[in-house]
Amino acid sequence: MELKDYRVKIDEIDKELVRLFKERMEVSEEIAECKKANGLPVYDPSRERQKLASIAEMLPEDFKNYGDALYSLLFELSRAYQRKNLNSESALSAKIKDAVENTPKQFPTRALVACQGVEGAFSSQACDKMFKSADIMYFNSFEGVFSAIDKGLCEYGVIPLENSTAGSVNRVYDLMMKYDFSIIKSVRVKVDHSLLANKGVKLEDVKEVFSHSHAIAQCENFLKGLSGVKVTPCENTAMAAKMIFESGRTDAAAISSDICSEIYGLNRLCDSIQDTSNNYTRFICISKKLEIYPGADRTSIMMVLQHRPGSLYNVLSRLYALGINLLKLESRPLPNSDFEFMFYFDLETSVYSKEFIELFNDIEGMCSKIEYLGSYNEII
Repeated sequence: MELKDYRVKIDEIDKELVRLFKERMEVSEEIAECKKANGLPVYDPSRERQKLASIAEMLPEDFKNYGDALYSLLFELSRAYQRKNLNSESALSAKIKDAVENTPKQFPTRALVACQGVEGAFSSQACDKMFKSADIMYFNSFEGVFSAIDKGLCEYGVIPLENSTAGSVNRVYDLMMKYDFSIIKSVRVKVDHSLLANKGVKLEDVKEVFSHSHAIAQCENFLKGLSGVKVTPCENTAMAAKMIFESGRTDAAAISSDICSEIYGLNRLCDSIQDTSNNYTRFICISKKLEIYPGADRTSIMMVLQHRPGSLYNVLSRLYALGINLLKLESRPLPNSDFEFMFYFDLETSVYSKEFIELFNDIEGMCSKIEYLGSYNEII
């Protein structure tokens, strides 16, 4: 047989598969009506496990894994179709809908905002991009910001989440598992680093450089070119600049922003020392209260999945079935647990879309725990 003959054969098989797929989906809808009448949930993991086992028994050994993948997707598509036709609404879905309806139509212009660091920190620059007039309260640590929101000391907080060069801020992801909060906006801030020192200090005088660990990583190539210089991490780039100023040292410098050179009266020994010019940090604005402002087209959730094969795949296949784009996937180990992880998802979908509502109608049944962090838009 030639290739065209095999293709004709495949086409004939596909016609039969399409007919059977349509028939299967129609029966799934009838099953959903039956479940609804008897007060049963759409998702039945026990039944699906039994079905996968029986399918595997009917397949030769080489096909078993392929059969698992195929039928796992079929199950997901069937559940999505059932939920669509039943118009069922989960408690989480109802909570989100309530927030959409009751959040003010305009993002606040004035607020008391918590930021980590001191005056001149990149978080304060992010805050200024979000709020027209913000009163900033500074804290020494990221946890201080989360705690201020949790205790009601500040209404909002601005926290760095990831950098295009240095990657995710792992400490923030760990704190996100500890505190109850919502994300209401995000912003990207272009990061340009300069080497700052007290007046009269020359580059050859510098024996120690201070900065945040992420800024150090972003300027790795520049620092490698400084012979015999000690590099010391500190809490914040702005804190590094302030420390250099207050110490009066003539043998030290800070990697910080141009704004800090103006605030603390420091000289710029070198400009734009980061490894790449396309260097951005993404900041999120957090709140104790769930607020969803108009135009929200990005959603963040955290999920704890069962430690077994296919757990993450089931979630990803659900997103695929609904046509929802996954922007970011991050995993962090759960404290005091063996081989369990928290998965962080950034999803691209309008909060007003039917796919968004369908996603949250029974996603809780696919994981051990889910935290809806919020829906918002991002300022570029």
